[in-house]
Amino acid sequence: MPKQCVCTREKRNCGCGNTDPSASNTTRIAEVRKSEALPNTFDVTKYGAKAGSDITKALLSAWKEGCAAAGSGKVVVPKGKYFLGVVDLIGPCKGAMHLQVEGTLVAPAKASQHSKNSWVTLRYLDRLTVSGGGAFDGQGEIAWERAHCGDRCKTPLPINLRFDFVTNSIVEDVTSIDSKQFHVNVLGSKNLTFQRFSVKAPGHSLNTDGIHIGRSEGINIINSNIVTGDDCISIGQGSKQVRITNVRCGHGHGISVGSLGKYEKEEPVSGIYVKNCTIYDTDNGVRIKTWPALYGGIASNIHFEDIVMQNVSNPIIIDQMYCPWNLCNRKKPSKVQISDVSFKNIQGSSRTPTAVQITCSSSVPCKDIVLSNVNLKYTGSKGSAKSKTVRMHAREKELRVRQHRSFRVQHD
Repeated sequence: MPKQCVCTREKRNCGCGNTDPSASNTTRIAEVRKSEALPNTFDVTKYGAKAGSDITKALLSAWKEGCAAAGSGKVVVPKGKYFLGVVDLIGPCKGAMHLQVEGTLVAPAKASQHSKNSWVTLRYLDRLTVSGGGAFDGQGEIAWERAHCGDRCKTPLPINLRFDFVTNSIVEDVTSIDSKQFHVNVLGSKNLTFQRFSVKAPGHSLNTDGIHIGRSEGINIINSNIVTGDDCISIGQGSKQVRITNVRCGHGHGISVGSLGKYEKEEPVSGIYVKNCTIYDTDNGVRIKTWPALYGGIASNIHFEDIVMQNVSNPIIIDQMYCPWNLCNRKKPSKVQISDVSFKNIQGSSRTPTAVQITCSSSVPCKDIVLSNVNLKYTGSKGSAKSKTVRMHAREKELRVRQHRSFRVQHD
C-alpha cells in the first residue's frame, strides 16, 4: 500500500486524500448553518396546507417564494400527516435553503400515480439543509409485489428522495420509510453530509437501497441507522471521497461498492472509507462487486475498518463474477481493475461457512488486497468457517492478497 500521511485538524489537506473527516464535516456544517442566520420563513400552512390533505401545491408555492427571496429561506412543514404528490424543488436559489419537515409526508400509494421515477427531487442547490425530525413515507408495499415482473412493468418505480447536483449541504434528523425503489439517490453532488439519517423498510422490500451514490464527491454518511431490504449503502461509478462512519446497517445486503463494469465508459471509484460500523442480519457484509465480460473500470483506495458483523452471511466479499438473474457471460472475466483495498479489524459472526471470499478477475487481477485482524466466527452447523480466494486462473504473483496479523475464521 502507498505510504500514508497523518492528517490533523490543523492540517486538513495533506495531499494523501485521507483527510480528517470529522474536521471537514464540522467546518462544512458550520458554514451552512452560518449562511442560514435569520432566514425568511415560509410555512406551508400559510399557503393552504392542512393536515390530512394533499399539500403539493402549497409546498411548491412556499418553495418558489423561499427560493426567490433575498437571503436564506426556510420552508416549514409542521407536525402532522400530509399527502404529497411528485414534486421537484429546484434551484439555484438566491440564498441558502432549508426544508424543515416536522411532520410525515405520504407519497401516492400506486407507482402509476407517479409521473416519473422519483417522488421528491432536490436539484441544483447549494447550501441546502433538510431537517426537522419528520419522515418521507413512500408507501412501497404495493410496488414491492410487482418488483419481479421484469419487462411487464412499464412504469418505473419512484425513488423517495433524489439529490441531483446538490453542493455544500446537510440532511439530518429525517427518516425515509418504505420507499418503492431506492430511498435516496445522490447524483452529481459534492460535499453533501447525511447525519442522524434513518431508513426504515422491511427485509422483503426489493431494490430499496438506503442511499445510492453516483458520480459524486465528498459524500459523508455519519451516525445513521439504515434498515432495508437491499444495500444499506451502494456506491456506484464516479464516486470519490465517500466516508461512512458509525452507521448501523440491517436486514438487507450490507454496504457495497458497485456493481461496476456494466456500462461503457464508467468513471473510476476511489477514496471510499467505511469505519466504525455495525452490520447485522444481512445477506452480505462489506462487498465490492463487478460484472464479468462487459466493460472496464477502476476501483481503488477502498478501506473497511473497525466493522462489527452480527449474524451476517458472506461478511467479506470481492465478487468479480457478479451476475444477478444470470444476465451475463460467466465465461469471460471482469474488465474492472480492483486495487489498494483493505479489510482491517473486522470481527463478529458469520452465518455462512465461507466468511471471506475473494473472487478476482483473470484479465486484470486484484492488486494489494490486505486482510488484517479479521476474526469471524461461523455460527452454523455445516463444518468449520473458512476463507476462499478464487484467482480465476491468474498467476499467483499477479494476484496480491496479503493476510497478516490475527486473520481467523472460526467455528463457534
